[in-house]
Amino acid sequence: MTATLIYCYDPMCSWCWGFRPTWTALQKALAKHIDREDLVIQPMVGGLAKDSDVPMPEDMKQKLQSTWHRIHEELGTEFNHDFWTDTVPRRSTYPAGRACLAARDRNLEMEMNHAIQKAYYLKAQNPSNMDTLAQCAEQIGLNKEGFLKSMAYIEAEQLLEKEVESARHLGLNSFPSLALLVGEELTYIPLDYKDHKTMQAQIEKRLKEL
Repeated sequence: MTATLIYCYDPMCSWCWGFRPTWTALQKALAKHIDREDLVIQPMVGGLAKDSDVPMPEDMKQKLQSTWHRIHEELGTEFNHDFWTDTVPRRSTYPAGRACLAARDRNLEMEMNHAIQKAYYLKAQNPSNMDTLAQCAEQIGLNKEGFLKSMAYIEAEQLLEKEVESARHLGLNSFPSLALLVGEELTYIPLDYKDHKTMQAQIEKRLKEL
């Protein structure tokens, strides 16, 4: 039996950005299981905030800036705080989520996620805007016109909303989240933002039971 490690994320989730180095290390540590096909990794877009053209309220801006500072202090994660003065932030992560789904069709979902994270957190660009997402698509080798058509289709068919609902159904309500699915049994994996080994041990213990 092959187990599925579900990674639930939002490309504009700052804790997902902070978790990135440890998540990368965990995937490398689990590579032997993936090669043996005892394990597959399945990304799932969670969806933090629905579509909105309304500028972010000041209290929300302050809250998120404080979160960025906290993550930097706890994990050493780099953030470009010019974002808060150089753009007009909106509480809208669904466009970025759709961009990851559009890239999934070309097996470039995690590449798109990383491109969005770098644009947002390092380059102070706004991934709530379509032009930023189109630039990210081109950076990972996607055709801009094809990408925009995919985005329109995903929105029209509400594919992101359906995925978000699936994540909620599985109890993956915070981002990032990890869960190991074996058959119909789902085991939630507590996150350790600083050391992948604790998560690796839990996952491998469950795999040995297969």
